[in-house]
Amino acid sequence: MTIRRILGFTTVGLLLQLPLTAATPQLSTADRAPDEAALITVSDNWRFDGDLPTHATLISLQGLANRNGPQIYLEYPADWQWEIAGPLIGYLEERHGIDWQRNPSGDLDSALAQFGSAAKGLVVWDKGIRASLIVAYTISGVEDLLVVNEDQLELAARHGLKPVVDLRGKFTDQDDADIYQWAYDEYYERCSRDFYVVLGGHWGAVMQPAIADFGVQQKAFFSDLSANPKHPEELALLNRVLAGQNPASIVLGWHSYGKDTEGQHTTLVGNYGLKMEGLHNLPNVSFTSQIPLTPDFKFTNSHSVEPDEKLVAEDKVYVAAIATDSMGIGAWTKPGRGKIPYGWQVLMNWSWMNPPALQFFYEDKTPNDYFIAGLSGPGYMYPKSIPADKFPALMADARDLMSTLDLRIMEIMDYSEGNRHVGNTDLPKDLVDRYYREFPDVLGFINGYGSARTFDLRGDQPFLSYDYYLGVDRPTEEAAADLEELLRLNPQRPYFLLIHVRERTTIEQVSNILDNLSDEVEVVPLDKYMKLAASRKTYGTRYQEPEDPIDLNK
Repeated sequence: MTIRRILGFTTVGLLLQLPLTAATPQLSTADRAPDEAALITVSDNWRFDGDLPTHATLISLQGLANRNGPQIYLEYPADWQWEIAGPLIGYLEERHGIDWQRNPSGDLDSALAQFGSAAKGLVVWDKGIRASLIVAYTISGVEDLLVVNEDQLELAARHGLKPVVDLRGKFTDQDDADIYQWAYDEYYERCSRDFYVVLGGHWGAVMQPAIADFGVQQKAFFSDLSANPKHPEELALLNRVLAGQNPASIVLGWHSYGKDTEGQHTTLVGNYGLKMEGLHNLPNVSFTSQIPLTPDFKFTNSHSVEPDEKLVAEDKVYVAAIATDSMGIGAWTKPGRGKIPYGWQVLMNWSWMNPPALQFFYEDKTPNDYFIAGLSGPGYMYPKSIPADKFPALMADARDLMSTLDLRIMEIMDYSEGNRHVGNTDLPKDLVDRYYREFPDVLGFINGYGSARTFDLRGDQPFLSYDYYLGVDRPTEEAAADLEELLRLNPQRPYFLLIHVRERTTIEQVSNILDNLSDEVEVVPLDKYMKLAASRKTYGTRYQEPEDPIDLNK
């Protein structure tokens, strides 16, 4: 363990805070939040021909400057996909004592005046070639250079910054495979083996590279290489990148909407036993990763039953609703939270990558908000794609994280052989066996995303799948009619109805849907639901069968 001083903060490996395994990268953290930090506003225009060039430079500056402690936090628009970025500003001020020094105009000139010394010079990206900006972020982290385009050269020069690497014209008429191959040959050996950033997501005239601050800080390799077999050269290089990373390291960002699918990319990441932490536009991690939990805080869930408590289900319909896709891009800040029992899937790696965000959620929860582990392990991964020999170490990491975060239920999702439209999301018996073996103390398991058909009960641990997927655009009346049909198709009581609620659908809407049902249903906390489901098994045992249809996302 190393201890060093930066800007008045003692930084130590997170070994002091969390029970780490060899599978978890180690970061440095301050011993307390800073007394003050810069708060710089960015606009809602992320077009290449709009404000993206300024934002791209600020994100690079943020990553470089925050190597010297948590100094820059960017204020994103209120409608940013990770909606909690705004509320965290007030929380960090009130709970962690940060005095924000505001730059509401997002003025690059003043930001460079204050923090430009964090860069040793400039890397100039080519305005006409999208991939050159992504390559520039790799160079920024490795060479300590600020990302700019040619329109910003004069401004940067006024702050003593001169071009060191110039990508203008370098990639003319080259495809992405050639561009990233050059970046790989030139820089990959000097990049982090714990973090790789796939800077995909939005495509075309828009880019939202908010996660790049953390990638620059950690000297990660960046690309938006495709996992689609239709792009064999890109896929071959992506395999080389993933194979070169440390076992169980982190893949940050998101696949490119213009190249491949979520299923293709996450399956490939799982083939190497690596962990996916999604969102290309997850902001400020170079800042929040360094903020420790307050000394008086401990992760405590809203349990409604004791682990050894025995319950008996009555002849009725029991409903549990769960929101996945992380709390920060969903309905957490929307009307109705706390009105009914509700489950929330936690991104467990945030306990060391984003501690104040998880502290915010745990302290902001109501007694009806219940947290569960996901997805599938210590990160977003598809268990059918994970080699069997890598599975135990990954799940040992997940057990440690669940213990730290006071979580008692594991949620599983697998899109490696289908999704909620085609193929299937079920699990074969040998994989269910592995989960039971690796998690002997959980209350139970949940499988799916859309509806699925994997069910089991071993001892008092149920393995249940979603019966219903509530999409964000499903009208209340139609959703109620769907559930009415499920109640008719499942006449035996008790009937355990598990609903997956997608992202932005509000708890208020879910409550209204359930109120519109003709049959009386009881909405129960998820831990109680598991106990009830274990008490009377009215669901059949089923696993994925060899004849079940599959779709390999190709």
